[in-house]
Amino acid sequence: MLDRTKAPEFHSIESIHIPHAVSQKLNNGIMVHYVDSGSQELIKIEFIFKAGMYYQPNTLVASATNNLIETGSSKYTANQISEHIDYYGGFLELETGQDFASITLYTLNKYLNETISIVEDILKTPTFPKDEFDIYINNKKQKHLENSQKVSVIARRRFNELLFGDTHPYGIEVKDGDFDKANTQSIKDFFETHYHSGNCTVFVSGKMPTNLLDKLGELFGNTKWGKSEIILAEPIFKLDTTKQQKHLIEKDDAIQSAIKVGRILFNKKHPDYFHFQVLNTILGGYFGSRLMANIREDKGYTYGIGSGLSSLVNAGYFSISTEVGSDVTGKALKEIYHEINILRNDLVGKEELTTVKNYILGQFLRSVDGPFALADKFKGIWQYGLDYSYYENYFNAVNNVTANQLRDLANKYLQEKDLIECVAGKL
Repeated sequence: MLDRTKAPEFHSIESIHIPHAVSQKLNNGIMVHYVDSGSQELIKIEFIFKAGMYYQPNTLVASATNNLIETGSSKYTANQISEHIDYYGGFLELETGQDFASITLYTLNKYLNETISIVEDILKTPTFPKDEFDIYINNKKQKHLENSQKVSVIARRRFNELLFGDTHPYGIEVKDGDFDKANTQSIKDFFETHYHSGNCTVFVSGKMPTNLLDKLGELFGNTKWGKSEIILAEPIFKLDTTKQQKHLIEKDDAIQSAIKVGRILFNKKHPDYFHFQVLNTILGGYFGSRLMANIREDKGYTYGIGSGLSSLVNAGYFSISTEVGSDVTGKALKEIYHEINILRNDLVGKEELTTVKNYILGQFLRSVDGPFALADKFKGIWQYGLDYSYYENYFNAVNNVTANQLRDLANKYLQEKDLIECVAGKL
């Protein structure tokens, strides 16, 4: 019988095994990476392009191109595309990030032929109808104007500009007038430049039907497709990080103030990335973090506060984010810097360090549960040209980091004079 008066025994995570993705090149050079796993007759097929905001000539172009790709093709209208995919129990997901854009199909295996044919048509012959474009731009403009009144959005937009510079792709933010400058020709030009077989990678995950690779080869892999065959050189942009440390965007009617504190750091290819993730988790990376314990639980200044190390293909940055009552903005900032100062001067206790290590490794185990998650884990290293040894190194680094190393990292990267502070609201 199970004795419910006793807590389960605690076991440290001693090793991590990740099933590897398998890679295959199609006849035209497109790489297909797949994780054949799972019990459900369902698959996820992602077509990924280097067509994120980093590559766009003007704001709105990358996201508009990717989002409007399903609004019409040579054979189907937007309604027909939507109804066809729905009828066969499928789902299309369109995402545009800083570095990549993706068109993802979720489909039942038995209807693969019916749903993948739609994706082929919108990828090869989208029409970008003017009426659909106008609806999209008007909706985006309205949403942009609404968000522009929120202190959290104001702070985030300004913080990105301060970190990267207002001409860097990672720092450029959409302005009100940009919506009136948008046009369908710029979208069509961007599509022709970036959406073609030479700039496409495919990721498949789920219980793969036996004919899937043949079908992908037939529709996407036998010949080159798209208006362009040129693989563009990686653009290089110079960072223009602000030299001014403190910034306030005043909003007199604000009930809350949004706070962003951070700095340019590095992405996951940097040797200090693993250890800094542990340091960040202690500071503000989980619900039991020091920032949460102090500013939420003890002081009651906020409902939530967190910190994170964001990794982009061509940069990385550290940030602390929260919203607090406008009457305690200054006090909250004081406590943020107080917690950072403790990390620079005092060693993390053994019990806390053990708890955080187990939390990180436990979260990692949860993040590789299922075929879709395994594919995401592979994408996380593929984007940076890394291999699976990255995760072995990550596991070892988290397990073996010492309190002294963490204090050294805090002194190296979290000096108050190096942190940029951005507040939207009242100070």
